Amino acid sequence: MSSRLSGDLEEDEEEEEEEESINPSEVKMSQIVMPCHSNHQQELSVGQLLKWMDSTACLSAERHAGSPCVTASMDDIHFEHTISVGQVVNIRAKVNRAFNTSMEVGIQVSCEDLFSDRHWRVCHAYATFVTQRTNTGKKVTLKPIVPHTQREQEEYSVAAERRRVRMVHDDIIKDLLSSGSIQQADSSAVCSAVPAEKTKVESVELVLPPHANHQVNTFGGQIMAWMVNVATIAASRLCQAHPTLRTIDMFTFRGPSQVGDRLLLRAIVNNAFKNSIEVGVRAEAYQEEGPNRHINSAFMTFEVLDHNRKPCTLPRIRPEPLEGERRFQEAIARKKIRLDRKYIISRKQAEVPLSVPWDPTNQVYLSYNNVSALKMLAARNNWRLSSEKDEVRLYTLEQKSMLSFRVEAEVDVPAHRAFCLVAELSNRPCWDTHYKKCELIHRVDDDDFLYRVVTPSVPHGARGTPTSANPGQGILQDFILLASKRKPCGSGDPYVIALRSVSLPTHPPTEGYNRGEVLCAGFTILDIKDNMSLISYYNQASPEVLPYISTDIAGLSSSFYHTFCSCSQYLTRNRLSTSEELVDQHQTTKTDSLSEALRNTQL
Repeated sequence: MSSRLSGDLEEDEEEEEEEESINPSEVKMSQIVMPCHSNHQQELSVGQLLKWMDSTACLSAERHAGSPCVTASMDDIHFEHTISVGQVVNIRAKVNRAFNTSMEVGIQVSCEDLFSDRHWRVCHAYATFVTQRTNTGKKVTLKPIVPHTQREQEEYSVAAERRRVRMVHDDIIKDLLSSGSIQQADSSAVCSAVPAEKTKVESVELVLPPHANHQVNTFGGQIMAWMVNVATIAASRLCQAHPTLRTIDMFTFRGPSQVGDRLLLRAIVNNAFKNSIEVGVRAEAYQEEGPNRHINSAFMTFEVLDHNRKPCTLPRIRPEPLEGERRFQEAIARKKIRLDRKYIISRKQAEVPLSVPWDPTNQVYLSYNNVSALKMLAARNNWRLSSEKDEVRLYTLEQKSMLSFRVEAEVDVPAHRAFCLVAELSNRPCWDTHYKKCELIHRVDDDDFLYRVVTPSVPHGARGTPTSANPGQGILQDFILLASKRKPCGSGDPYVIALRSVSLPTHPPTEGYNRGEVLCAGFTILDIKDNMSLISYYNQASPEVLPYISTDIAGLSSSFYHTFCSCSQYLTRNRLSTSEELVDQHQTTKTDSLSEALRNTQL
């Protein structure tokens, strides 16, 4: 019941009150926790909470779809606090974004103490629901969501990135294991540890009508509750205490179950870390005759808390040969992924250092954070027009101690072509005088690239911009940037080119350069009409970036206008050029610049 969390919740509610809007898909559920909902410690059982969450989310999905829906998957859920008997659980669910036949539903869970009038967050989750086919076997195509408030716009924009991460989640595990970076189970070192076989749990549940939903399928929340039950028993057998469930990893429902099915639930401790236990659970459905059907697997992390609510040190586990060792290693990989997500995705924007170390194992989450941060910045609705010249507009946004700016204009180039040209960051010195040099360090994949960028010096106390005729003496700045590009996920989405600083062991700060950091920057390119594009450039101004734009914001210069005009001319000039021609032009520009510099030196 942290006061900080309580304060965060109040801030969120204040923002929503300011942006009061009726979302037609929103569903609210409030439940008072009764003894029948609780465990031995008079706290709400997680299984019961999952039932309520799934039910609320399903109602929201069906309200939007206008047809029956089923749970397809659930993203990671981290339970921040427990809920006691007599307290009230408030659950809010609404559709963030509808794709073709699936939709993402956001779920917020908070707790209310009726006697002290306190509120605090318990958890939030994102569930994916799909529509049931019609009687003729046709899929139901969903109508799009129209976001109204800033919060809805943010969730709508980032939903596409979350969907992207879901699709590669299993591949991340495989890549970690195949890279050889995960330690092998050392049997000799854990000879005194608890054998994993001792933690095995197997239970059978008969699906009865009360366990079914309104579509006569086994209720997804009920399956999750049964899985939590066997996982808790497995964890208890290892620690010989009452464990507390902290996290459920992302999982997917592989198939349906109906009334009359027998559900075979198996659980075993995969690995035990210093203060946490990972339990794997597998659910299979079968009839009296016929093969077992694998319908779900989940991985749950437990802690054991002492009297001061601090995590206890746990016994070690000795895995079974072969399959047990595989699960042991995969548990380590999943723990690393959880830490990456917590460190990269959940960190506050103002935390330092800004440059998260890059390596292939955290690439997916760095890329996600990179793009989602830019999308959330673009979705802010309190931008103020600072200056305008010939339809090139400069906007500013002040958030506490952070200043952001946006420059935008329309260009007579199709959006897809403008995206290809702007995404070629190595060519940016051709049109942007703030880029003296931009070299490609590593092509991660088709969508992500690592660059080293060199920018002009900013002498302390000097007047004018860094690109003025006499910038004075100073140290050049360089940046190590991760550039992530995305094509539109649906109609009305912009093309995105997101930039953020990362650190690379192969490229440490060097003498003669001041290593700068970019928190969040990049372009959005929106197709508007008649093969024209609206290009917007964003930057959350870190101290190293602010000098390049401060005089523009103050109205003392208009270098932003000249830079954008140069960009527009570059796009127009190369709207039909091939990539090879762009490289040749870049080399020619560099040669011409060098010749001009030599002539100036001689003069």
